[in-house]
Amino acid sequence: MEPKLTRISPEDLSDNVFKLIGSDWMLITAGTLSSYNTMTASWGAMGVLWNRNVCFCFLRPGRYTRTFIEKNKIFTLSFFEKEYRDALNLCGTKSGRDTDKAKEAGITPVKSPTGSVFFSEARLMIECRKIYFANIDPKNFVDTGIAANYPGKDYHRMYAGEIIGSYLNEDI
Repeated sequence: MEPKLTRISPEDLSDNVFKLIGSDWMLITAGTLSSYNTMTASWGAMGVLWNRNVCFCFLRPGRYTRTFIEKNKIFTLSFFEKEYRDALNLCGTKSGRDTDKAKEAGITPVKSPTGSVFFSEARLMIECRKIYFANIDPKNFVDTGIAANYPGKDYHRMYAGEIIGSYLNEDI
């Protein structure tokens, strides 16, 4: 089922991004309908960098989705209503190496305008073109307490993506 999407300027988004990312969570997805992976994330940011509207995502080295972001120029962020919390939880605890997470979570992958992947049940979808990445370096932790987030020393890679499309799902 293809959702009815309305393109919206990032400046016109009315969501509180702290709530949207930090407590509502999002799915980060990369690839195409024939080969993609998605994962749940609650760490990220939106803002302006280099005179561009951007999103920042952080992925640990072991995450299967990271291999898809590395191979593709586009990644997407999908945001859902609270009734999909169990689906997001599943997508954050299972690996796409072992299971079809979308099928198991009951969400439907659909082709985004650039050929990447959104989910038809998402209420807000954002497409990003990868423009920069950097590895988190623990030598740069000014607040040494941050290291407690990395007991396995599996430091995130940060991706900056220029927002090339943001869409509201009119079916929701």
